[in-house]
Amino acid sequence: MKLRVLGCSGGIGPGRRTTSLLINENILIDAGSGVGDLTLEEMAKIEHVFITHSHLDHISFLPLMVDSIFSDITTPIIVHAQEVTIQAIKDHIFNWIIWPDFSKLPNPNKPVLEFKPMAPDETILIDDVLFQMIEVSHTVPAVSYRVEKNGRSIAFSGDSSSNDNFWNRLNAYPGLDVLIVESAFSDEYYDLAQASRHYTPTLLLEDLKKLKHKPEIYLTHLKPGGEIEIEEEYKKLDPGFEFKILQNGTIITL
Repeated sequence: MKLRVLGCSGGIGPGRRTTSLLINENILIDAGSGVGDLTLEEMAKIEHVFITHSHLDHISFLPLMVDSIFSDITTPIIVHAQEVTIQAIKDHIFNWIIWPDFSKLPNPNKPVLEFKPMAPDETILIDDVLFQMIEVSHTVPAVSYRVEKNGRSIAFSGDSSSNDNFWNRLNAYPGLDVLIVESAFSDEYYDLAQASRHYTPTLLLEDLKKLKHKPEIYLTHLKPGGEIEIEEEYKKLDPGFEFKILQNGTIITL
């Protein structure tokens, strides 16, 4: 199993792309602006997209991708997400006002896009890779994903803040190799992080005490301009974990 980071920033700017992770060559987790760095040939290989939640930085390039490769799509790209997230995407993006409804094009009987609701704790097997949806805490209904193949696993928190469910679900399994977890703000913006349901170093370190595993940890979704400060705060807090800052282009192979 190979994970390629297309985007992992909490915003935009030179060298910054918003959240999207490519599993092998045909599966996306989220479809932020990082998708735009794929070639048309690479986009045409996408068969499944797992969405964590409805915020723009995680879905913005889904409509653009489908439009760009429209003539090359022979079987529908399947979008997996909670029902409430799917409804938000339908209502506010694929609504013929913001963007055409590609779940009805080129015709309703043979569309290029298909939505498949998924519930928290549900699992789906694609090419021997298991995807498990896990509910997390954010300002809109949001989930994380645990991805497993041959007993090796990666967990991606999506956008989240303090909660028990994510950590309890991860603890239910005998191991966890890699954890990709958001840490959007420095502790200077603790109140803002609480209001917007994101992690800061202090908040994340408190939750990591709940995790029984010792995975390799990558921090993602850092807000533009705050990356250095956030990294320095983790070093000063000396939690006993080794944190790596996720970068565009990072490849993780299990």
